[in-house]
Amino acid sequence: MQFFLDTANLDEMREVKELGLLDGVTTNPTLMSREGGDWREQAALICELVDGPVSLEVIGTTREEMIKEAKDLASFGDNVVVKIPMIAEGLKALKELHEREIKTNVTLVFSPGQALLAAKLGATYVSPFVGRLDALTHNGIEGVDQMRTMFDNYDYKTKILVASVRHPMHVLDSALIGADVITLPYSTITQLMKHPLTDNGLAAFLADWEAFQK
Repeated sequence: MQFFLDTANLDEMREVKELGLLDGVTTNPTLMSREGGDWREQAALICELVDGPVSLEVIGTTREEMIKEAKDLASFGDNVVVKIPMIAEGLKALKELHEREIKTNVTLVFSPGQALLAAKLGATYVSPFVGRLDALTHNGIEGVDQMRTMFDNYDYKTKILVASVRHPMHVLDSALIGADVITLPYSTITQLMKHPLTDNGLAAFLADWEAFQK
């Protein structure tokens, strides 16, 4: 499973890249706005820093607007994946972008049915938002499991990119299902690395070694 970092912060990207865990990055208008400055300059810097796919999102809501924006975003680099919202106009744009061989990530997916439509139209990725579903007492991971079965049934090449990750169990459940990618905040990556028994064990080993040297 690939790890994408859900951020527009360059320092976080550098940290995860140094760990060897940065397979790609996903951004959205909210994340870009938090960084301030010129978003075009920020997008260019991200595409230069990240070796893998970088998702940049359109803000238009009509087919024509999305296609125009997608062409512009794709010019930032060969690694750009254009995020398209899961709405009717987005699906119209998706079909044309697939024909133009522009990579796409259909975002704000909340049901297996939505994912199926996006896959049928040639989306490169679909992004089910598991955390937001969980917050409404729905089982977001169950939907991911259903998507995996559907895509395998029909040999769709669309990759499942699990998004809206809230905690490490989302990561583990997604891996057990066989999701292709998970995009997660920097804080969740650090949570995955840590365990109190690891810290306690290391402290004990070092204390024993220090005692042995005396």
